[in-house]
Amino acid sequence: MTTQKMMHATEATNLADILERVLDKGIVIAGDIQVRIADIELLTIRIRLLVASVDKAMEMGINWWQSDSYLTSKSKEPELEQENKMLRERLDRIEEKIKVE
Repeated sequence: MTTQKMMHATEATNLADILERVLDKGIVIAGDIQVRIADIELLTIRIRLLVASVDKAMEMGINWWQSDSYLTSKSKEPELEQENKMLRERLDRIEEKIKVE
């Protein structure tokens, strides 16, 4: 006679629990792929993958998405405003020279 233990919901780990733990703690996956022919390296691909929540990434000092111009337009605004100001001043000086001549 075999006895089977009944599994309760509190004992089971579901995908949501695993995902929550991974995002809370973070996980790094690293690997290298090299293509060689006769000891001549043709290609090397270095793969580094970090899976973490935004909060955990910022806690680790990773926040590249805040300044990536492809992800946000705000990252370039101060630079664009400065460039526009310089161009306006340059244009004003050129227009003044034209008026004087």
